[in-house]
Amino acid sequence: MNNPQTNRPSPIPAGRELADSELDACYLALKCGAGIRLCAERTVIRMAGDDRVPFLHGMCSNDIKRLAAGGVIPALFLTERAHLIADANVWATADALLLEMERESWPAVRDHLDHLLVADDVEMEELDQGVIQIDGPLGSDIVASTFGSGAAAIGLWRFVEVEGDVRIAAVRRWGLQAFTMIAGRAAAPSLVARLVAAGAGREVSREAVEIVRVESGIARIGLDTNDKTIALEARMEPAISFDKGCYVGQETVERATARGALKKRLMGLTITGPRMPDTGARVILGGKEVGWLGSRALSPRLGLLGLAILHHSAWTPGTAVMIRDDRDEVAAAVAELPFVID
Repeated sequence: MNNPQTNRPSPIPAGRELADSELDACYLALKCGAGIRLCAERTVIRMAGDDRVPFLHGMCSNDIKRLAAGGVIPALFLTERAHLIADANVWATADALLLEMERESWPAVRDHLDHLLVADDVEMEELDQGVIQIDGPLGSDIVASTFGSGAAAIGLWRFVEVEGDVRIAAVRRWGLQAFTMIAGRAAAPSLVARLVAAGAGREVSREAVEIVRVESGIARIGLDTNDKTIALEARMEPAISFDKGCYVGQETVERATARGALKKRLMGLTITGPRMPDTGARVILGGKEVGWLGSRALSPRLGLLGLAILHHSAWTPGTAVMIRDDRDEVAAAVAELPFVID
């Protein structure tokens, strides 16, 4: 089956009827069209005050001092030992920094920042904003049809204001260019409807987006990591500046980078057993535990997949392992990441 608008082979294996599966239709939109989703799990924090830039610069992994108004940058919040707390996209306006992040991560980040906030002129407020994500090869066409060609042509990691308080940014997500919108929460559902009506896009489920995330080999903090995972183990280098100077967790990151001797790293698992093992299941190699299963997905193209931070003894692609949960063992093989990006 071919997509008539892209002339690409469909990522859905032959013999499967899209009409029988809403999940397949969402997946196909993300891979060959445009998938649009209002992200109820994400929130926006406004950080204001004269000291907001130097304060956040010292609190996160990326270079906030170089972020000009209209720019967006991915960043990580780390403990002093570089253990992962949360990730966020930081949007710079003329008078504030906007932290777009997982809603459930904000309390831990707030506590972390409050603990280190002493006499700095910094104020933080959770906004009543909705976050919309647009993914897929036709995403720029959807944006152009809705807001004009200028909105679709902004440079990567830049944003523009398109209507009132509606902002749209070109970002990199799941290894490909995508768009993120921030708008008032009350207006967000109608914006989704406009985007869907603009062309070859459809509203997609979080389950479908999670499949694409796993295929792309992108870790989700709190699911693929624990409170002892450092950023480099989770392959989160794109959110780290290695020349910005001091920040919380920087010494550990620098030591691991200089030595080049990580003992654990995020890897893929292609699961060949008859069922999907449970999250948290142990990964076994030669009778020894070498990691644990984090994210899991049933890919329409690739079958049962998983992500796991594994000991270096299990890094060779093709290595046969067993995944052991409370029920029994399931066979799997180690894979390099990403599984697939196209």
